[in-house]
Amino acid sequence: MGQRTADALWEHVDLSLACRLAHSHARSVHTSLPVLDMSMHPSKCSGLARNSIAVRLALMFALAALAVFALLGAGLYRVLLHEQNRHQHEEIQGRLEEVRYVLVHSRSPRLAQIVREKIEAISAADHHTHIWMWSADPAYRYGDGAEQIAHPFQHAGPSGRMLSLAIESQKPSMMLLGAALPANGPRPALVLVAGNDSLSFARTLHTFGGWLLLLSLAGAALVAAFGYGIARAGLLPLTRMSADAHSIGPDNRGQHLALSPLPRELLHLGQSFNAALERLDSAYRRLETFNADVAHELRTPLANLIGQTQVTLARERQAPALHEVLQSNLEELERLRAIVADMLFLARAEQGERACQRVESSIAAEVGKTIEFFDLLLEEARMRVNVQGDALAPIETALLRRALSNLLQNAIQHSPPGAAIEVRITRDPHSAAIAFSNPGGPIAPEQLARLFDRFYRIDTARRNSDASHGLGLAIVKAVAAMHDGAVFARAQDGHVTVGFSVALGSAAAATDQGETSTQKPRAQGAP
Repeated sequence: MGQRTADALWEHVDLSLACRLAHSHARSVHTSLPVLDMSMHPSKCSGLARNSIAVRLALMFALAALAVFALLGAGLYRVLLHEQNRHQHEEIQGRLEEVRYVLVHSRSPRLAQIVREKIEAISAADHHTHIWMWSADPAYRYGDGAEQIAHPFQHAGPSGRMLSLAIESQKPSMMLLGAALPANGPRPALVLVAGNDSLSFARTLHTFGGWLLLLSLAGAALVAAFGYGIARAGLLPLTRMSADAHSIGPDNRGQHLALSPLPRELLHLGQSFNAALERLDSAYRRLETFNADVAHELRTPLANLIGQTQVTLARERQAPALHEVLQSNLEELERLRAIVADMLFLARAEQGERACQRVESSIAAEVGKTIEFFDLLLEEARMRVNVQGDALAPIETALLRRALSNLLQNAIQHSPPGAAIEVRITRDPHSAAIAFSNPGGPIAPEQLARLFDRFYRIDTARRNSDASHGLGLAIVKAVAAMHDGAVFARAQDGHVTVGFSVALGSAAAATDQGETSTQKPRAQGAP
């Protein structure tokens, strides 16, 4: 009964703690990757319909067509107006020339009567044409208001002058052509004016403008309809692409969009979408691995706690035995607390937290303090640390020491007894780098790429899991990111080099020092 209760308790605690720790990791993963919503709510569909690309393209086609039709219509209107004015001018000029020819070339004593008859014959044949004549001699006066109409043409000369005047009895205004003829024999000097009623021409222009507007609107509507159909046909590849994307779900995360049938304009979008799917799939795989690693790391201390507690409760114990069990449980709880604290630190770092309390400090000095802290451990392992170079950089010392401690502990843990650990500090105009190098075997490139992942160990058997929970190098990566730097790892010539860089501020300066060495644990070149 007690064993079943303990197993149930373990499953509950393991699941709840693993899920809570995974929550912060999952939240950081989701915030750093595009969210692919494979479902479509009806309300969203209605919103998309209102913002349809096909509708917008059709409207743009219609506006473009309307603009083109308007320009063409305006041009045609101006051409028609010009042709009407030319036709009207030629018609008036012809009528005026008929009367002027008689006035200039006739020598008949009945010239005044002949001219009147000629004007009346012209007016009877064309009701839109009017002719006025004005002279000091009353015999050479013709037409109502002739004096007023002839006044602007008194100095027009024999060749004539063209005007457009408003006459009270005529709406719209009439086009007039007048000529001032000098005296010739028995005929006195006079002013001859011919005019044409513009009403018919104005009606023609008005009708033309109305039909032009109507046809332009109808043409724009037809262009919009055809444009909508063309846009829908052109967007069919996008519709098929959306259907393919909609079919991708948790059960077939490896499925990708087929790029071969996509047109050139959508090829880049398809490639980007497939790349996003790959990143998302990789993130989910990392999340699954992370959950498994968290469960594994928590299982061991929790199993130890439960087992020791069950053994202790199996029979009566003396106070010293109980004290020993509580001490052992406290160690396991401290380990659990360290794992949780490291996970929370990594979650804050991945959410964009930065080192805010930076102070320009010597990196070699901080390395020396870290070596001093591991003095006893280095002495027991008969190891020594050699420090080369130095640089001044704006750093948050507590964070830097944490990263240095993890790197040095990693080097000690993976070096044989009596080995020498090399620490090299270099700089360039933008950053300072700290590299820890220790003897080690070859590491595959794909393993080097994952060296800074959470809970990742090259040794699949998880050696030394009681001494390390696999978050040390992940913390180094987080500290580097908080200092606007990066991490690096390489394995060559029988040595493994792991390190990170920090960004240099505008006022930061570095001073390279000669090689210094520490015999056994202490770095002589480090302060």
